[in-house]
Amino acid sequence: MGVACRIAGCKGQVPAELEPVATCVQHFTLDVERRAGEMRLEVSRGQSDKKRRTDIVIFVREEGERLARIGTSTPGLSDELKARILATFLTLMNLREKVDQFNRRDTSPAQAASH
Repeated sequence: MGVACRIAGCKGQVPAELEPVATCVQHFTLDVERRAGEMRLEVSRGQSDKKRRTDIVIFVREEGERLARIGTSTPGLSDELKARILATFLTLMNLREKVDQFNRRDTSPAQAASH
């Protein structure tokens, strides 16, 4: 970790897994949680079509994989950062569950019969 976080005023270091986004672990997790929260609202409000929900599932998978690499490959993570990573995993899991619930409802027999 030799690169500094791109967020103004942050002195956090960027692990190799986050070099493409140039943020420290804390800012990365906060950004993922913010974006996931926005997506969850979008799905809950019925504002996402099937293509968008597919894109959201891809987001969940990719960011979850990146979190796993950070958590298992970054030496010296504080307990606070480990907890942030786990909280972000939970946020992603909840988003995926919301998409799955919507997809099941969207393809239920009653819904299909009305089309």
